[in-house]
Amino acid sequence: MSRSPRPELSLSLQFADARHRALLPRHKVSRCLRAALELPAELSVRFVDDAEGQALNRDFRGKDYATNVLTFDYQHQPVVLADLVLAAGVVEREAAELGIAVADHITHLLVHGALHAQGYDHEAEDEAAAMEARETEILLGLGLADPYAR
Repeated sequence: MSRSPRPELSLSLQFADARHRALLPRHKVSRCLRAALELPAELSVRFVDDAEGQALNRDFRGKDYATNVLTFDYQHQPVVLADLVLAAGVVEREAAELGIAVADHITHLLVHGALHAQGYDHEAEDEAAAMEARETEILLGLGLADPYAR
């Protein structure tokens, strides 16, 4: 049985810290994003320090702390247009607390952010269940464990 082709992806990848460039080569970031996409997309993925992550969260969401991933979705169709911003320090601390590899946690957050970019949400309980199920399906397909089974 042949798999359906993955949607086109135009990707801009930016790193505030060179360590993450080595940890996350472009082809790996592209692979996990493509796995989550249902439509063609133009995405920017930016890894920032926690101070920039906090400023963005405060300025755009009114929450004065750095969060793991922020999704700025501008368009859902016919092409998904979005910026994903990951606060590197937060991501590293969470991975350590969860006892998982940083790259695996980043993969989860990229999938999570890509789903948000397509209109998925987790504010309501039914939306959260649907989004978590989709994340789990994608991550299992990428060879990672279910992040919600903990």
